Amino acid sequence: MNLIIDVGNTKVKVAVFEENKMVFRHVFDKKNIILEFKKIITKYKIEQAIISSVASIPTKILEKIASVVPLTCVSSKMKLPFKNLYSTPDTLGVDRIVLVFAAVVKYPNQNTLIIDSGTCITYDFVSKQRNYFGGAIAPGIEMRYKALHQFTSKLPMLQVKKPHNFTGDSTFESMHSGVVNGVIQEINGVIEQYKNKYLDLTVVLTGGDANFLSKQLKSSIFANQNFLLEGLNEILIFNKSE
Repeated sequence: MNLIIDVGNTKVKVAVFEENKMVFRHVFDKKNIILEFKKIITKYKIEQAIISSVASIPTKILEKIASVVPLTCVSSKMKLPFKNLYSTPDTLGVDRIVLVFAAVVKYPNQNTLIIDSGTCITYDFVSKQRNYFGGAIAPGIEMRYKALHQFTSKLPMLQVKKPHNFTGDSTFESMHSGVVNGVIQEINGVIEQYKNKYLDLTVVLTGGDANFLSKQLKSSIFANQNFLLEGLNEILIFNKSE
């Protein structure tokens, strides 16, 4: 079995795969990595593990995991099934590398736009020729709510909510409209930009806000909250076959 560890800006997602089938998934705070790791290896027969991190992880934690199971750490220098044309490949986030990897494996020979809506919203494009060109990075939904609250003197901190109307009739509704409708229009606009250039475009939406957003987008998309976890598992399978 494969242990998948995705360390985000705020939370850690872990999953256990038996070949291509996910048999376990859990989300927890970063401070509990070793505790949760011990629980998992007690319950499942883990043969290898992989970790992807957009935040720094203490070396002692990596060494602890590696002392128990073979551990792969995702980096821009590892062997990939696509050509990385990013002008600064060393600065490319490992989460974006994994998402492109998953797209190439799951949607071969297709022009694919991967949209990851989490702390940030990232857009990544890979062509049917397996050329990765880059994309865009924008503030995520929660970050936009926080910005309205922190950079003004009177606007409150709100929880994410679908607005009743694009014309907000109160301060709360105006904020929900500004944030949520703003994100929806942004994503729809970016998709249209790519569709104007690539008519046969496949769009994948993932991340913590994927389910919330997918029902509001006008474009035909594949919504998959576990796309990054599946991509990490595909990397292990790919490296094992090499």
